[in-house]
Amino acid sequence: MTKNEFLMKEYGISKELVDFIDECEKEAEPYYKRAEDIASLNQMRVMKAFANNRISEMHFAETTGYGYDDLGRDTLDKVYAELFGCEDALVRHSFISGTHTLSTMLFGVLRPDDTLLAVTGKPYDTLEEVIGIAGERGNGSLADFGVKYEQIELGNDGMPDLTAIENRLKKSFVKACLIQRSKGYAVRPSYTAEQVGEVARFIKSVSPDTVVLVDNCYGEFVCECEPTAVGADLCAGSLIKNAGGGLALTGGYIAGRKDLVELCAYRLTSVGIGKECGASLGFNRSMYQGLFMAPHTVLQAIKAAILCSVVYMKLGFSVLPEPSDIRGDIIQAVTFGKAEGVIAFCKGIQNGAPVDSFVTPEPWDMPGYSDQVIMAAGAFVQGASIEFSADGPIKPPYTAYMQGGLTYESARLGIVMSVKILKESGVI
Repeated sequence: MTKNEFLMKEYGISKELVDFIDECEKEAEPYYKRAEDIASLNQMRVMKAFANNRISEMHFAETTGYGYDDLGRDTLDKVYAELFGCEDALVRHSFISGTHTLSTMLFGVLRPDDTLLAVTGKPYDTLEEVIGIAGERGNGSLADFGVKYEQIELGNDGMPDLTAIENRLKKSFVKACLIQRSKGYAVRPSYTAEQVGEVARFIKSVSPDTVVLVDNCYGEFVCECEPTAVGADLCAGSLIKNAGGGLALTGGYIAGRKDLVELCAYRLTSVGIGKECGASLGFNRSMYQGLFMAPHTVLQAIKAAILCSVVYMKLGFSVLPEPSDIRGDIIQAVTFGKAEGVIAFCKGIQNGAPVDSFVTPEPWDMPGYSDQVIMAAGAFVQGASIEFSADGPIKPPYTAYMQGGLTYESARLGIVMSVKILKESGVI
């Protein structure tokens, strides 16, 4: 039995849809080559970093209590620093999410009366309360501690407005500029590491003492290098996204300048203790193995995103990125123009998941978001958006965001199911 015969018999997919997906897959194949070349390079970089740091079984050993002299923990920091082209890194299972990791970075670097300038527009929704531009006052946000916040809107092309950034930096000193690499819930390009580096270098040329911080979530291993290798001072991300390769059970990382990483470590643990303590509790193995798998896993997600882009562009929807675009992260946006499209798309993705495929996602008032959000995810690790997921706010222009796919083949099924549900719902 062929895969298409199986789809038609076991999933009720029409021959018309099966043939359509095959046609889209042929159109997508030429665009896979660039992603495959980047994955091959990044896999060699990971292998070399492991070899240079002499990774062995002893690095996977469990520590408890204070975690003094945890060789696996401390060496993993060195591996990340090498891969990210920077001085130091803080990689810990105790980071619960990307938002927690980014919050630690912001609180670690900023002090009362400092100014934080977001140069890529408003940050992702869950950072709004961290900064203090949403939520109740007195809850411990940066604003409560006297950190001032400003933002510069993107240009009409969706890129950072360098003229506006320069004008603001010349007005008065800005302690830190924040660059968000992925599009979040905005309909704009995600940025490559080199594009982030260009902005970082520009900021430094105008204000050398301004610290450049990067939200690197969803961008790891999509390009040939990371932002800290090309000009950023710090970047941060989650291990249940790209860098964990689908195997890390939790965690996050901060990488960059040694003095700034130390400040972040003081924020995570305690001033004076920093990186010296923190038992690994047996998590080291999955974090090392996940990092080893990350370039390959990211490739699977990128190929799935390209296929999704081809499919929905041929169906007449606006997609970002388009199939031929250079990608800065693993996210694929599809704009439906109406709530029913976002909901049906997410239901289809859920139907194609390996876990909880029987669940029906619905929009809800999710903590940290100002609008109702629908989320589809059937993951082995709860919330692991590198696995295969889709989500989006229920607000105009009604865009759904798909990301991940531990294997291209399983993600392909999810894309097929999304089209099936959209057809059954009358959206297409």
